[in-house]
Amino acid sequence: MQNRVTVTISNHIADVRLNRPDKMNALDQEMFNALVEAGEAVGSNPTVRCVVLSGEGRAFCAGMDTSNFNPNSKGGILNEPIPSRTHGVANIFQKVAWIWREIPVPVIAAVHGVAIGGGLNIMSGADIKFITADTKLSIMELKWGMIPDMAGSQLWKHTVRDDIIRELTYTHRIFSGEDAVKYGFATHISESPYDDAMKIAREIAAKNPSAVIKAKKVINEAPYLNAADGLMMESIEQSEITGRKNQIEAVMAATQKRQAIFDDYRAEKSLQ
Repeated sequence: MQNRVTVTISNHIADVRLNRPDKMNALDQEMFNALVEAGEAVGSNPTVRCVVLSGEGRAFCAGMDTSNFNPNSKGGILNEPIPSRTHGVANIFQKVAWIWREIPVPVIAAVHGVAIGGGLNIMSGADIKFITADTKLSIMELKWGMIPDMAGSQLWKHTVRDDIIRELTYTHRIFSGEDAVKYGFATHISESPYDDAMKIAREIAAKNPSAVIKAKKVINEAPYLNAADGLMMESIEQSEITGRKNQIEAVMAATQKRQAIFDDYRAEKSLQ
């Protein structure tokens, strides 16, 4: 990954950082590949119960590295056929944002500086987003004669008003972190997004991981299901954790006013 993204795992929390600070974590070919590798690694690690996603240096992510637009570049990532599904339901451009929605555990983004274009898409894949009030954001693609095509259309529709998405897409207007919370792109304003993200990550990592993973699955699927299928999914997922070791431990720890000791989700699941 050429250190484009660093991953540190401690106390069941994966600390994932975009690590190209000299370029404000702009997205070049190595960064695209590194983000996908990092997401796949933490998503498949049975010890990880929560992810904090942030950027080193002055910015979360300044979007696409403009060197990618060189028409004379041969063999680079932008020469790949865009409609080709190279990463499940997505291509690699979409995958760097979509993977955070796909992985089974919650992802918390800590955003500062700028989150432009691809950077906004990547933060949008997170479950929860802490952001500084003065962060600069933009759906920037139309500035370059392009449309947003990094999964934003599928992520923003759940939290952002349709007319707001349209206005920001058509104008590529820069907006603030305060606006991002007001519009629905972000969750909380924070003076220290990384610290606040880590605080809630520790809280989540201390919960029953089986229930947390099932909850994310149900929430992810709910917008796409009719009422009958959605209610049935709730019941099926609940039946797979109720009465199991982790659920019983959650009850015992709460009643005894002590910290719970949980098995990793996959370990508990293998015993079913």
